[in-house]
Amino acid sequence: MSRDMFDLTGRVAVVSGAASGMGRAAAMALAEFGADLALADLNLVGASQTEQQIKALGGRAFAVACDVSQPDAIRALFARVDGEYGRIDFLGNIAGEGVLGKPEEITLEDIERSWRNLVLGRFCMCQEAGRRMLKQSRGSIVNIGSLASVSALGRGHIGYSMAMGAVAQMTRELSTEWSSSGVRVNAILPAQVVNPSLEKRMAADPRLKDQWLSGIPTGRLGRPDDVKGLAVFLASDASSWITGALIPMDGGNLAMNSGGTRRYVD
Repeated sequence: MSRDMFDLTGRVAVVSGAASGMGRAAAMALAEFGADLALADLNLVGASQTEQQIKALGGRAFAVACDVSQPDAIRALFARVDGEYGRIDFLGNIAGEGVLGKPEEITLEDIERSWRNLVLGRFCMCQEAGRRMLKQSRGSIVNIGSLASVSALGRGHIGYSMAMGAVAQMTRELSTEWSSSGVRVNAILPAQVVNPSLEKRMAADPRLKDQWLSGIPTGRLGRPDDVKGLAVFLASDASSWITGALIPMDGGNLAMNSGGTRRYVD
């Protein structure tokens, strides 16, 4: 197998959430394999830092402020991509956050906020990228979902889980619609990946980390860098016959029965 299958030289990738976490990790990995980047995030300072890191590697990149809950901001992002690069080959649809709240207490406004961030925003990103990719007869889109896309979490995740369930079905439907025209659409479903929000929740409830680890056979929480290999693989020709897939990135969490026990090593 040729290493050229993973080469992204000359390809253009748009990554949302590129200021930190999995977004930054994915963007850096794509740049390391030769892609030119458009880096979108509400946090323009953080996205600009990612831009500088990519340029230090000798890559091309630009950062742009973008609120993925606002379609006009997304359309402006893609207009900038048209002007800077004239094409798009890969979309990493990563940005967006849900609002937690008990089902009997959460407001409809917070449900709508979750939906706009995680469903409307992801779809608008897919639509803008897809229109351009269909004209090229090639392209790859990756939506970041969650284990909540296919299983229940409880703990006030009703708004988040409903939205992430929609992301899974969006991925399947877009794949079905577009794959015959050369556009692939897949989703990555992470378990708990450490980020500032997760760290705050663990600090507020020290029991959470042990509870999560009890269901992860590998014995650790996720790290942003865990997404790097999947991002490059799904952006590259190495995954040319993979579409419509929901790929867990979870240390074995989804595979293990709730009554299962991971093997302890002394």
